[in-house]
Amino acid sequence: MNKELEHSFVELLEKHQNIVHKVCRLYTNNQDAHNDLFQEITIQLWKAYPKFRGDSKFSTWMYRVGLNTAITLYRKSKRTITTQEFDAVQFKIKSEVYDDTEEQQLKQLYNAVYQLNDIEKALVFLYLEDKNYSEISETLGITEVNARVKMNRVKTKLKTILNP
Repeated sequence: MNKELEHSFVELLEKHQNIVHKVCRLYTNNQDAHNDLFQEITIQLWKAYPKFRGDSKFSTWMYRVGLNTAITLYRKSKRTITTQEFDAVQFKIKSEVYDDTEEQQLKQLYNAVYQLNDIEKALVFLYLEDKNYSEISETLGITEVNARVKMNRVKTKLKTILNP
């Protein structure tokens, strides 16, 4: 790949890396698994970047690749996530240390969300990211009506989990 494409990718990834951290937080329960999933999503983003056409915002595309990678790995392993060697990738990304202090306030919600299935988790995640139903449906590849129906069901399910 040419240097311009590589530079563009690294710049966009560094700008939007919190999206990947949030996906990792949603699908992992310890720092090692978080780091492994972050690495794997980054590799998948890099592999897919030359095919990114710009039909949607980079962040929307990044959500889709990140969620698909997490869901695929989660379904394969259910416990551990196998990753590729990061050293094989020719670029280095300056990674911020992930500070989850603010996230601790949401611990109860995350515990409830963790009990949902993978598609429900993705729905809640995008909803909490203030994505509208049009963006949610585009990211998940479902209709807008389906996204609304599923979200209403997930809200009811979460209320039941949080207030038994």
